[in-house]
Order: sequence, then C-alpha cells, then structure tokens
Amino acid sequence: MKITYKDKIIEIQEPKKVIDVFKEECNKNIIACICNNQIQSLNHILTEDTEVKFIDISDKDGHKIYIRGINYVMAKAFYEVYPDALLTVDYQLSNSMFFEIDNMKVTKEMLEKVSKRMNEIIKANIPIIKTKMTKEEAEEFYEKHRTLRGILQKDIKERDHVTLYYCGDYYNYFYGVMPISTGYVSIFKLEKYKHGFILRYPNRKNIKRLQHFVDSPKLLAALQDYENIHRLLDINNLYKLNTKVQNGEAKHIVLLDEALHEKKISQIADKIAKNRKNKVILIAGPSSSGKTTFAQRLGLQLELNGLKPVTISVDNYFVEREDTPRDENGDYDFEDINAIDMDLFNNQILRLLKGEEVETPTFNFHTGHKEYRGDKLKLNKNEVLVIEGIHCLNNKLTRNIPKENKFKIYISALTVLNIDYFNRISTTDSRLIRRIVRDNQFRGYSALHTIKMWPSVNRGEEKNIFPYQEEADVMFNTSLVYEISVLKPLVLPLLQEIDKSEPEYSEAKRLCDILQYFEPIPKELIPTNSLLREFLGNGDFKY
Repeated sequence: MKITYKDKIIEIQEPKKVIDVFKEECNKNIIACICNNQIQSLNHILTEDTEVKFIDISDKDGHKIYIRGINYVMAKAFYEVYPDALLTVDYQLSNSMFFEIDNMKVTKEMLEKVSKRMNEIIKANIPIIKTKMTKEEAEEFYEKHRTLRGILQKDIKERDHVTLYYCGDYYNYFYGVMPISTGYVSIFKLEKYKHGFILRYPNRKNIKRLQHFVDSPKLLAALQDYENIHRLLDINNLYKLNTKVQNGEAKHIVLLDEALHEKKISQIADKIAKNRKNKVILIAGPSSSGKTTFAQRLGLQLELNGLKPVTISVDNYFVEREDTPRDENGDYDFEDINAIDMDLFNNQILRLLKGEEVETPTFNFHTGHKEYRGDKLKLNKNEVLVIEGIHCLNNKLTRNIPKENKFKIYISALTVLNIDYFNRISTTDSRLIRRIVRDNQFRGYSALHTIKMWPSVNRGEEKNIFPYQEEADVMFNTSLVYEISVLKPLVLPLLQEIDKSEPEYSEAKRLCDILQYFEPIPKELIPTNSLLREFLGNGDFKY
C-alpha cells in the first residue's frame, strides 16, 4: 500500500495504524488525521492506498475533537467520583461548555474533587478505544448505563451493532472522532457557574493556555428560556422528539413551536411600543438566522401596536468603491464596518428623527458608487425605522444616534435540542443545514459550494456579530425544535452528492451521520408564515 503524506510516499506491506506509520509526526498537538478526505482517529488502520493529512488542535476539526475528548474525561471522572450524578451538557459558551446536574447541587468541593480525578486520568494517558457491541450486548449494557439513554434505542432498533468509546472500565457514546488517549487534553478548568458549572478549554488562537471567560448573561437567559419551555413540553431531546413524531404528533409539535415564535415576537413588539422614543429598531444576527422573516413578522406585530415600520437597507450606504477597506489579502472587505459610509448614514437617520425629509441613496454594486434616484423618505409620527445588518449591534454604526432612540435585537438559531446527555446539536450546524437548503433552492448552489464558503462566513460572524450580541436589548431565538426533521429529506441528498475526492467530504459525512438519527417530518405541515419558509420556499413573505 502506498501512503502519501505531503510530498513523500511511504510503502507498507501490511495494515498499520496511522500513528505507527508516522510516529515522528504525531506529537501531542496532532490530535487526529484525514485519510482520503475522511476524518479519522490516529488509531485508524491503513488498509489501502491513502493520502494522509494531520489535524492540529488549532484546526477547526481538531478543536472539536479536543472539546469532545475533555468532555469525555470529565464524564469519566464524574462517573468515578460521583457515580449517581445525572450530568447533562447544555450549551457552548465562551471557550467553555455549560453543564447541569439534575439530581445534585453543584459545589466548589465537588468540582475540586472531579478536577483532581481528571488530572489523574490525563496524567495516566489512558487509551480511549472505539468498540462495537451486538444488539443483544447493547440492550443489556443500556439497562445499566443511563448515560446512554435515548440514542441507543434507535441504534439498537436499526443497526446490527452499536459503537461506543471505552477508557479503562468507563463506556460512553460520543459522536465523531476521539483523541486516542486521555493525555491529549491536558488544559482545562472546572468552574461553578449559575446553578451548574462550566468546563473551560483553550480556544484555537492559543491552544497552550485558557483564555478569559466572557460572561454572556443575555445569551444564556435566551437559551435557558427555550430549554425550559421545551422541557415543559417534553421535547427537549432527540429521543423524545422522534418518539412523538413516530406517534403521529408531528403537526402538534409544529404548531406549538410556531405559537412560541409568535408569542415571543409579539412580546418584543409590545416592548418596543411601550416606549415611544424607540424610533430606530436595529436587527443583527449570524447567517441563516431568519432575519428577513423575523423583520417582516415583527413589522406585523408593530402595526398591531399602532406603529408602522419603515425599512432602510444598510447595503445602500457603502462607501465608494475606491474607499473600501481591504483585507490581509488585498481584496475588498465589504464586511468591515468601515466599508459603510457611517457619516452619511448617521446624518440621514438624525434628520429623519427630527422630522426632516431625506433623499436616500441606492448603491450600484456594478459601478461601486451610490446613486440618488429621487427616493424621498420622511418619518411620520407613528412610523419607526427598521434596520437589519451585520453591524447593527455595533454602536460605531449608529454612533451619533441617541441611545434612547435605539432598540437593538439580536437573533440567532440557538438550538436547545440535545441528542442525549453528552451530545448536543450545534447551533452552527443548524444554521449550516438551513443555508445549504436555501442556497440550493434559491441560488442554485450545491452543498459543496456552501460548505466551502462556510468558514469564511463564520470568520465574519466571529469578527462582526458575536462580540456585540450582549449589546442587544432583547434576543430572539429563531430555532424550531422540529426544523432538522423537516430539512433532512431536502439536505441529505445534497450532502450525499459530495464526492469522496473533495476535501469537504468529511464535513458532509459528519452532517449525514447526525441527520440519520432524525425522524423526518413532511414540509407540507409547515405553516406558510413560518420562519422556516425562508429556507423551504412557498412562504407568505418577500425575500
């Protein structure tokens, strides 16, 4: 077998593990590998001609594996120190994961004991080994280990075997590739936080030490609000959702979540209307959050409060092309806030607030210049400006507008659906699935194109949106607990089109592996005014 790594070819005569072939290359920063465009453990056995690449902890996928590994070590330590603790992963926060314990009070002493055991496990460098069980073995094992509750029932029903990771005498189910031993995840800290605790880990920019934890109380409150509601409705994990769908309750679930959206949007409109000084409504959120539908549904609720929304597009206020800032590669950076003519933007909004008439520009993206086509605007007494854009939560954009006139809204698909106790659905994954479907439906793009562009989209969000989310006066969660079940039949064939020869194949396969666990829900059940129609099509609103 010929094993290709960078510019050299190594021939092996019999199957070998990657780590055995590349002992010198596999230092502790190398946490996994890519074999023929599939992410694999360093224990992956090479059985055919293979092109090998290594994944560093600072890589996106390597960082995910690090987080998965340290979660596993933490779960093992809890199992050994507090075997009765019902531990649940809730949300990803600032360089950390937030956990709750359902049946115990979290104390400083508890976390100190668990941290001590974690350090012992890490120092021992115990192998983390992937193993398979038959249906019969899994059923017996399932009865004894509540950490596996939920997902194994579907696995046992539909598969000949179940895959688990074991370390010493500890078994658990984690999605995706793991580090090959506990020694790879040495940097962490457990801290009490709210009623639970956070497990802190390094970020990708500096994998050698922990970064400062940035508290996000508004984001956490928004997540917990939706978590509590869906727990009350008994659809807070995938097993419960699938069971209800199988029992014919899909329509009821759809109507419940749609009613929740309408209630929350109505509450936001009521809050805006209570203060008549709120004249500039600013909306921002990451890609595929459903900002367009939200803005239009909010507009309807504002009208019920006697307010008429008037929209202004920030995109019409770009600076002239020759004044556009450039990125590190010398390309125009249209996402930089300095790409906006903020002087003109603020001047016109201030004049509108004073009751003056302004002629708003239209930006010609072909010529790279603003044009004035006689579009006059004047705010009447009962009218409010509704402005949506990536910089809307950044005070620099509206620096001259009085604070009392601004009402800021952050929206995002803040997924609260867990697969089981230790595996959650990523908010980013939910938005990517939405984006793949929308790009294909309305822009003719393949899933391959969208996945290729996604890292660039994420970088823009991390720079321009997430740092300002706590500036919002209110947060709106656009996630729908049922949405992946609806999007699955549409997105799965698109992902399966991505060939193994493409570097994006590993990401497509990862998403396919997650999607397989969802019971599908027909898109015909979705109301035409649903936020999800922004991605499905055939909705009531204009996009």
